[in-house]
Amino acid sequence: MTSTPCARAGERAGTSPGWAVAARPVGDPVSAMLLREYLVDVADRYYQLHEERDSTPEEIGQALAEMPSDDLAPPQGVFLLAHHAGELAGCAGVRLMDARTAELKRVYVRPAKRGLGGGAALLAAVEAAAVGLGAGRIVLDTRLDLVEARGLYARHGYREVPAFTDGPYAEVWMAKQLG
Repeated sequence: MTSTPCARAGERAGTSPGWAVAARPVGDPVSAMLLREYLVDVADRYYQLHEERDSTPEEIGQALAEMPSDDLAPPQGVFLLAHHAGELAGCAGVRLMDARTAELKRVYVRPAKRGLGGGAALLAAVEAAAVGLGAGRIVLDTRLDLVEARGLYARHGYREVPAFTDGPYAEVWMAKQLG
């Protein structure tokens, strides 16, 4: 697998070395495995906060069916996998909402790889991919309890904006101008 130029640029901009980020088909078995890990991670946090329990496999299966990631594929989107020191470590996706606006989706770094610069490497790669799709702006929605993610986005220039979606888990909306 080769790194995207944006991942190498991200390393020069101060992310930790050892990260490689590259596009991978969202339907690939490795991509599907990481998307499931992402969903278990955010679902468990949600259920622990609201019901003091972890998600069930049935809930994860239902969520994957109700919120597919099929649109994170060309020509309107990109799905990226991150490796750290040769090990699969995270993912992120981007899709066009309109001709000039991209949406950041499914940002995830495996727990053992957190704090090593993977979030920054993924954001740099996603932003470059969004520009490559023609976007001049990138937006996202997230939950209030995902404080680490919100902090990462704020450190990388994302600012809160008025709501642009009405999903059941969207509580904070952020945007960043690109280029």
